[in-house]
Amino acid sequence: MTAENRKAVVLVSGGLDSTTCLAIAKREGFEVFALSFSYGQRHRAELKAARKVAEALGVKTHLVLEVPLGVIGGSALTSEIEVPKDVPPEVMQTQIPVTYVPARNTVFLSLALAWAETLHAADIFIGVNALDYSGYPDCRPEYIESFEKMANLALRECVEGRLRMRIHTPLLHMTKAQIVRKGVELGVDFSMTHSCYDPDPVDRACGRCDSCVLRRKGFAEAGIPDPTHYAP
Repeated sequence: MTAENRKAVVLVSGGLDSTTCLAIAKREGFEVFALSFSYGQRHRAELKAARKVAEALGVKTHLVLEVPLGVIGGSALTSEIEVPKDVPPEVMQTQIPVTYVPARNTVFLSLALAWAETLHAADIFIGVNALDYSGYPDCRPEYIESFEKMANLALRECVEGRLRMRIHTPLLHMTKAQIVRKGVELGVDFSMTHSCYDPDPVDRACGRCDSCVLRRKGFAEAGIPDPTHYAP
């Protein structure tokens, strides 16, 4: 089976990384099924961005699932815990921040597996990054390797020999600047993406949360103008 007639489930948050990851899957010739989540996040701007991205990049289907992680809480992204601001990038990877959402990637990848199995799709793309990232444990290479192994033990289609699941992480060892350059190379319009953890009431990025700091750093180091609308 060639890439041109294979299906892939791509996790799409509406952010810079997942949009570039989606563009890479498209460039590799996959028929893309985009998967996003309404998980109780404090803001809806990222879902608006995910819908724009999915439409602009021409996915086959865009599915948005309701996953009430906000009921569980435990994160600044799903509860009233204050979002940290102005943390230097070199400090981010020394601790797991309060913006970590308990088991988020495990939950999301598990649901992606379920959809992939029903689609008979052997490939899942996720835009995790282990260089310029906020210190989340479920973005590390060893986590992805372990999840892929588990996936091939868990699915009927795999156990019965009809599928061999692959978790693609094309951004895993890229800096944010390299991701920006790759997206530009692939024709991504980053103005439609959203990365901020704490946008204002009209969805302008705060410019100071971990995600904004890394995004700004990436554009600056890539030497490419940042199209993000930041709050004053």
